[in-house]
Amino acid sequence: MTSPFKRQILADGALEETASLLQQTLVNLVDLALLLKQAHWNVIGKNFRSVHLQLDDIIVTVRDGSDEVAERLAALGKSADGRSCTVASSSSLAKYPDGFQDVPSTVTAVADAMQTTIQGLRDATEKLGDLDPVSEDLVIGISGPLEKHFWMVQAQEA
Repeated sequence: MTSPFKRQILADGALEETASLLQQTLVNLVDLALLLKQAHWNVIGKNFRSVHLQLDDIIVTVRDGSDEVAERLAALGKSADGRSCTVASSSSLAKYPDGFQDVPSTVTAVADAMQTTIQGLRDATEKLGDLDPVSEDLVIGISGPLEKHFWMVQAQEA
């Protein structure tokens, strides 16, 4: 569907590339939030409670970020697609393991997923700088808090 709006913020070429980068960012963030919830429900073992609670804190940050990206797409006149079928077919994240996972396995899988998401955010930031500085700023704003969570997760592997 074409934009329902009469006016565009960006020129057509920049708009399409920006929307594509934001859509991939959205998909990865939605998938990360789902993965984190799966990890939250299924972590077991020593230090379970602290990891269990930490994952919920990260989920709030990730969901807020995905909402901001989806709303930026809408502001640009593009429909955000966070449907489960789109996320499943387009996410850059590896599949999270089935069943209960001990704390070390959980921390490793979560850190890997966060690293993939952060790399996607950084790649998008680099490309958005020439296309749309507002979207670039948005993605940078999402990256900072997520990178702080990433540090705190992977510090548990040391």
